[in-house]
Formats: sequence, structure tokens, C-alpha cells
Amino acid sequence: MVKPLTFKGDKPKKRKQRDPDSEKTPKTRKVEASEAAEDDGNPPEDQSWVSAEAAGDIAGPVVLVLPSDEPTCVACDANGKIFASALENMIEGDPATAEPHDVRQVWVASRVAGTESFTFKGHHGKYLSCDSHGLFSADTAAVSHYESFLAIPSPDIPGTFSLQTRGGDAESFLCVKESAKATGGVEIRGDASAISFDTTVRIRMQARFKPKLRVAKESKAYEKISRKELEALVGRKLDEDDVRRLRKARREGNFHEEMLDVKVKGKHDKFA
Repeated sequence: MVKPLTFKGDKPKKRKQRDPDSEKTPKTRKVEASEAAEDDGNPPEDQSWVSAEAAGDIAGPVVLVLPSDEPTCVACDANGKIFASALENMIEGDPATAEPHDVRQVWVASRVAGTESFTFKGHHGKYLSCDSHGLFSADTAAVSHYESFLAIPSPDIPGTFSLQTRGGDAESFLCVKESAKATGGVEIRGDASAISFDTTVRIRMQARFKPKLRVAKESKAYEKISRKELEALVGRKLDEDDVRRLRKARREGNFHEEMLDVKVKGKHDKFA
């Protein structure tokens, strides 16, 4: 089940008091639900944001940080109008540490099946789109080449991308143009003909969707094993040395060999 996004500074919602006469949820069911939440690989407490380093990282909720003088990102309103939204949640004003504070700043990135392109769905369920004139909108519920973007890593600034419009079919890129006439001083266009600083976009994403971090997290979870679980696998009570030995083997990748040795040792002790 997808949980709603939360932002820094949000006040926790108060729960309504339950009717004492209504049916209460059994305690065991609450425990089971809690354990299920911990075992799904995406704990709710992990809401940190990181930067995508490669196109293969891009997935889930993202923030498209623009190369504007004042830190801004691509956002849309409920009518699908695209605008540059000022970023507030940063460490010492560094856009490389930006996190969203408004749901309008968040897009859900998905890979287009059978291609290297991505789609970005807004909070209102419509997709980011760029027409043949370089104008952006987010008012369509269907995906075509206008709603597909190719993320090309920047050759000059590590950790940034140039978003090529129309699924890479056209030599045009998302860019920013800053002027006093544009709303907020920053205009988002899709008609840049070449990769430059104005086309570099930093893609911030939730850490739990980043493949490298997810694999590391799963590996760390695998390394954690209780004494009870170890004794169940070996089939007998273990002393402290055996527990330490097996946990070390779990970390180093030779767990099954060490477990076999511990089992053999137990048989020898039994008949000594």
C-alpha cells in the first residue's frame, strides 16, 4: 500500500477516539500488521531524499531541481499548469540536498516499457508533457512520446541530467530561462537545442527507491540474525563462540560452510 508523502515540519494528525462500544481490533492483529510493515523492505520511517546518480536510479517520487539562480524545481497546479516552485528544505541553501515541502513539487517517475525513457506523473494523476513548440503542461492522463523524457547524464556536472523531450526523438531539452517577465523570474521551456548548464537538472528521489541503497539495506537485513534463528538452523543450543562465528560468516558470505562445520562439531561433542 502506497503511503501518502510527508514533509518536514508537518504536524502529526490526531487520531479520533474510538467508540468504546465498537468492535476493537485484537492485539495480535495489530502486532501482525506492525511486523508486516517492518518486513516489507520499505519502513515508513525512511523518508530521506538522495540524488539520482545514474538513469537507472530514477524511480518513485522525485523532485526535478532546476539550474536557476534561486533554487527552484518543476511543479504543477491542479489544472496542469507548469511553473518553477521555490525550494525551501535544503541544507545551507544547497540544491543538491533539496527536499520537497509541497506535494505540487513531487512527480512519480516510471520507466516507459521497452525504452530508456521516463514519464513523470504529477500529484493530480496527470503526466508532464512537452509539445512540439517546447511548451510544458501536465493535463493528460495518457502517455505518448510527448510525455516521455530521456535522462542523459551531464558530461560536466556529476549527478545531474539533461531531460531530452519527446522520448529522445527530438533534439530538444528541458531548460530554464530567467527573466523579470517570467513568473517568479524563471521560465521552464523544452526547446533548448543543445546540452548546456541551463539544461542540467538534478533529480532528487526517496532513498528507499534507489537500487543501490535498497540492495545494501536488504544485505544488512540479511546479516542480522537472532540466536534463536541460528539454533533452529543448526538444530541445537549454541555457545557464544558459535553464535559470533556464524554471525561473522553471515556478513562475510561463507555462512553455509561455517554452519556445516558447527553442525559437525556438535555431533563430535555429542559422541565425545
